[in-house]
Amino acid sequence: MTELRIAIVGFGKIARDQHVAAIAATPGATLAAIASRNASLPDLPHFATIEELLAKGPPIDAVSLCTPPQVRRAQAFAALAAGKHVMLEKPPGLSLGELDPLVTMAKDAKRALFATWHSRFAPAVEPARQWLAARRIKSVHIAWKEDVRVWHPGQGWIWEPGGLGVFDPGINALSILTRILPRPVFVTAAQLSFPANCEAPIAANLTLADVDGLPITAEFDFRQTGPQSWDIVAETDQGRMTLSGGGARMAIDGKVLAEEPEAEYRGLYRRFVELAATGESDVDLTPFRLVADAFMLGKRNVVEPFVE
Repeated sequence: MTELRIAIVGFGKIARDQHVAAIAATPGATLAAIASRNASLPDLPHFATIEELLAKGPPIDAVSLCTPPQVRRAQAFAALAAGKHVMLEKPPGLSLGELDPLVTMAKDAKRALFATWHSRFAPAVEPARQWLAARRIKSVHIAWKEDVRVWHPGQGWIWEPGGLGVFDPGINALSILTRILPRPVFVTAAQLSFPANCEAPIAANLTLADVDGLPITAEFDFRQTGPQSWDIVAETDQGRMTLSGGGARMAIDGKVLAEEPEAEYRGLYRRFVELAATGESDVDLTPFRLVADAFMLGKRNVVEPFVE
């Protein structure tokens, strides 16, 4: 099998912490270059921009865009125009509308466009989906709380328009929710807390439902200190299902039934290799749409300024 030669564009924390190792561990994939203004890797070709990479770089088949969402559309357009397959880190872009032309462009070019939701590849997500499919779900509650200073140090873009603020991690929970529940869900109300000096929320409380009126609540908070919380709890007619650790562990009434080491990004790159082999795309915008609706319906509350 021919190796899929991948260039990472944007070499910040998530690229260094997750993407490099995941590519190295994925059969059929190899890291061929880096495009970043501020960072590089020894022994790999390095370019300041994606334009320079595409014009002067080594032969590549695909790009993995790990840049902030504010600049990702133009980079994806350039890569597709150059005949490359494209992986989009989450969130897939700055807005829903800007992604439609990219989907069409990828289809016309017979190139893969992959909008990734890494949390769906957490090891207990599929066991949770299968378990819930055979039960009557009574309610669901999400508690997704982490310390922004630990997980997003120095990432000022996250507080700018399109940066999503607390929805940057919160969309991970929504990506899991929309995978494990048997019916589509929608936002009915939201409370969004904006620091006085930021254009994106630091906390959010959402109310959601499905067509049968299933009550769903979600709490997202970037101000958590101490233990971090990435939990989804579903009350059913056959017990309480708790998905914790961001999808790493599933328990029923406290008894752990599924737990494996985290390997989410390896799952993403396995999927990317499959898509590139066929030229098909995988662009599910459901979690992104829920965030957009939360902004549309959300009541804005101003809270204390954020100082890193």
